[in-house]
Amino acid sequence: MAKPNYSFEKRQKEIAKKKKKEEKRLNKLTKGVEENQIPLADNEDTNIDRNT
Repeated sequence: MAKPNYSFEKRQKEIAKKKKKEEKRLNKLTKGVEENQIPLADNEDTNIDRNT
């Protein structure tokens, strides 16, 4: 019978934790940026053809 490789399992858990933590950090950053942005009005006048 094979012996369990506990160090491999531990490493996989550590990698999963780091990935989850990084995703959380990125979500917080993008959420902060979205809240600080001013929404632009949807005006059709912004697409004026200047060549005519």
